[in-house]
Amino acid sequence: MSNLTHFDAQGQAHMVDVANKASTHRIGVASGRIEMLPATLAIVQQGTAKKGDVLGIARIAGIQAAKKTSDLIPLCHPLALTRVAVDFEIEPHNNAIVCTATVETVGQTGVEMEALTAVQVALLTIYDMCKAVDRGMTMTGVRLLEKHGGKSGSFVAA
Repeated sequence: MSNLTHFDAQGQAHMVDVANKASTHRIGVASGRIEMLPATLAIVQQGTAKKGDVLGIARIAGIQAAKKTSDLIPLCHPLALTRVAVDFEIEPHNNAIVCTATVETVGQTGVEMEALTAVQVALLTIYDMCKAVDRGMTMTGVRLLEKHGGKSGSFVAA
């Protein structure tokens, strides 16, 4: 378990000590998608969902989720985020909506978990707002696309 930073030498879970790490500008970008029936996508596009502006509310939910990540993921550090952007791309040919979250901070640890959490909660919010007409929606492909900053440098998914 020595390669897993959230476990100590005895194999016990712990919060990683970042006190000696340099504060750097850190960026995390994640994405995921939700697939739905064509009629459900039309409701989202036309803004006629009974609960309101689906993508607007999902955007706010994703931003809130990024800010609350350390409350949800036990060993995440609470971070002072400097930017959270949640964007959506509608793919009518796939009856899908792609969510991309970009999270930034200047700090001692990265924001990958915040970006991933923002995407998943935004997608869950779309599901919640549309489930009355389509319980078969599927969320797929949630993953880290990019990470920048810190000692380990940059990661860009293939």
